[in-house]
Amino acid sequence: MQLAKKIQPGGGSAIREIAKKTVLNPNIISLAGGLPSPDSFPVEEMRACFDAVLSKQGRVALQYGATDGYLPLRELIASQWRGRGVAIQAENVLITCGSQQGLDLVGRVLVDEGATVFTESPTYLGATQALRAYGPAFVGIGSDQKGLVVDALAERSSACGGGRAGLVYVVPNFPNPSGRTLDAARREALDHVAQSRGLVIVEDDPYAELSFDGSSLPSLLSLSPGNVIHLGSFSKILSPGIRLGFVIAPVHVIRAMEQVKQGIDLHTSGLTQMAMATLLESGFMDGHLQRIRELYARKSQVMCGAVRTHMPPSVRFEEPKGGMFMWLTLPEHIDTTELLPKALAAGVAFVPGAPFYVEHPERNTMRLSFATASDSNIKTGIERIGSLIRGCT
Repeated sequence: MQLAKKIQPGGGSAIREIAKKTVLNPNIISLAGGLPSPDSFPVEEMRACFDAVLSKQGRVALQYGATDGYLPLRELIASQWRGRGVAIQAENVLITCGSQQGLDLVGRVLVDEGATVFTESPTYLGATQALRAYGPAFVGIGSDQKGLVVDALAERSSACGGGRAGLVYVVPNFPNPSGRTLDAARREALDHVAQSRGLVIVEDDPYAELSFDGSSLPSLLSLSPGNVIHLGSFSKILSPGIRLGFVIAPVHVIRAMEQVKQGIDLHTSGLTQMAMATLLESGFMDGHLQRIRELYARKSQVMCGAVRTHMPPSVRFEEPKGGMFMWLTLPEHIDTTELLPKALAAGVAFVPGAPFYVEHPERNTMRLSFATASDSNIKTGIERIGSLIRGCT
């Protein structure tokens, strides 16, 4: 059977291919997957919320619902953002099946074939997978300890010349894979460059609440609500299994996405949305977020200590300040894609850095995740990777 031309052979996620090799093998320590810790899942609280919805509004929850989402949940999200100084209403919010669906809707509604999409390098692999089906031209923009290098964006967007306005895709807080937060000055500069070049900013922000010290920077949405598509998610702060996210955007964009979503899945699970609204109204989240921050901060420190102990000095890394990931740069002669089979044979998995680049991949990089592995497995896994790296030098 012949597949559609837009389906690219071998175009799946490199991370999920690694996961297939590790998930059923108890002898492999996985520092590869970007999975939240199951220890953070509020099982009993979620059970209580679902029970409350089914006992009080069961027939409503089990019926078809509105495509744009359960109104009380949209109002709660809008109210939260108004508290952050962003003047939005429920009509600016669309509920999605995870923020990954939001990325697909961005592609369907805003990306024409040949349009330019600027991304940070490295960037979230799932975003490029979601958008690639709509035929954009990806342009990678370098990053450093302060996040995306906005001067480079200004230069490359100017060089692209005229044509249809494109997008800038950015994960501003503790992104997968690099963990590099976009600093305040660059956020303002990015807003200026995007508006002057006619570029729409897609702000994908699933990790903002995972700052270890609880601090935050102004969102890009707060700087320019009319020029930003904001993607939010409950996957990293509650559970990925509930598949619940949201888009905040100008009303005409939300209406276009709503029209497209009707043809995809009609609506996101009404039962899940109602349970989420119940949970948010309960006041549970503040204490829950603090517990997750403390959990990931401790695991991050375990990994940092192991890297300092077991990796050669030639390996560079930045100590995470939030999120779930650590990004390593190895000596230039080491290709981490070639190193991976040796690591799997040694009983440890990581993600090579090359798939996270849309152009000019840096093959001497790797992504590690500290979120899911136990402390002892983090230490043992890092020791095994360090031994392999030392054997390459």
